[in-house]
Amino acid sequence: MPVPTECVGSLPRPEYLQEAMASYDAGNISLQELQKSQDKAAEDSVTRMAQTGQALLTDGEQRASSFATYPIIDTLGGAGLADNMKPDGQYFAIFDDGHHRQLPRLTAGPFKYRTYAWQNLEKNNAIFDRVKSNPGVQGMKTAVIAPTMLYLLYPLKDAVPGYPRDQFVKDIVDECEKDIRGCFQRGAKRVSLDFTEGRLASKKDPRNPWTGANLLDTFIDVNNMVLDRFSAAERRDIGIHTCPGGDCDSVHSGEVDYHELLPAMFRMNAGYFLIQLASEKDKEKVYKEIGESIRADANGVKQVAFIGVVNPLNPRIESPEEICQALVDASKSIKIDQLGATDDCGFSPFSIDKKPKHGGADFARDVAFQKIANRIKGVKMASEKLGV
Repeated sequence: MPVPTECVGSLPRPEYLQEAMASYDAGNISLQELQKSQDKAAEDSVTRMAQTGQALLTDGEQRASSFATYPIIDTLGGAGLADNMKPDGQYFAIFDDGHHRQLPRLTAGPFKYRTYAWQNLEKNNAIFDRVKSNPGVQGMKTAVIAPTMLYLLYPLKDAVPGYPRDQFVKDIVDECEKDIRGCFQRGAKRVSLDFTEGRLASKKDPRNPWTGANLLDTFIDVNNMVLDRFSAAERRDIGIHTCPGGDCDSVHSGEVDYHELLPAMFRMNAGYFLIQLASEKDKEKVYKEIGESIRADANGVKQVAFIGVVNPLNPRIESPEEICQALVDASKSIKIDQLGATDDCGFSPFSIDKKPKHGGADFARDVAFQKIANRIKGVKMASEKLGV
């Protein structure tokens, strides 16, 4: 069986869509007009991804405010924020270039999603029907937010009156399970949970107190509360994505040693992991740690490590030969039947992202599809070289 490969989730939103979002937030266009731009971008994303040779397609989250906030707000400007939330919550992350992303603050229970990932996935069925005959296309995949990102909506130290943290955790686990099951029920072949907060949990940034609150073990436990609700057969197609962030071509936790995360991460009973590695400085060290930590039996599932072979933050396009060599190198430490390939991160996890190192979102979008196409070619070369 060839080395498996899939994308993480997001793609840069075209400039016309980012302009439409800003116009909607300013009250200059209607929701229907915004949705028209989102539908156009989603169709372009699915169609162009099908042309790369990618087996499992995604719309690049064109209808989502961000990978983290799609359940709670319609746009990054805060449209649709529920009455039991305020916009002054914790920073999710402070990035190396100095910009930050802030989450809302929960003020009352219960917590419920406003939008599920499956609702956006469902809108792509007609688009997929038009491209499913393309060579190599097998279906759709989607990404959902891990409950541990939503855990940060609850104040770090103070209790929400009348809504204890334990009940909140139960509610975010319930909602995440509902999101995943809804995606599978509407045709997704694979679902991955975005867990970028995993590496960030060990940063201990004094500007961002939750990163010094030793939450990693709590995060592992909460994510397992979701995963353990699924059978082994279901969990083979449920993944976890980790990276040091990827917003406006900057990262939030690249300096955190992977050793702070990897042994613990594989305690989660997911079937596969999408792991940033193309932009990592010491790849060999990480390959070895993955090989030593990944489980052949995670409650009935053999885990697979999809290593990052493409860097979405750099406009340089990796060659198929370079991607092939990365997989061959990784196979010296990771068993071939537990090895896959992916991109380091979504190409634009937040909807408003001008991609400064690329010179603009439209060019970054073109680069993303070329990187994906080369990943497919490089994986094929590596599969032949490795005899699988």
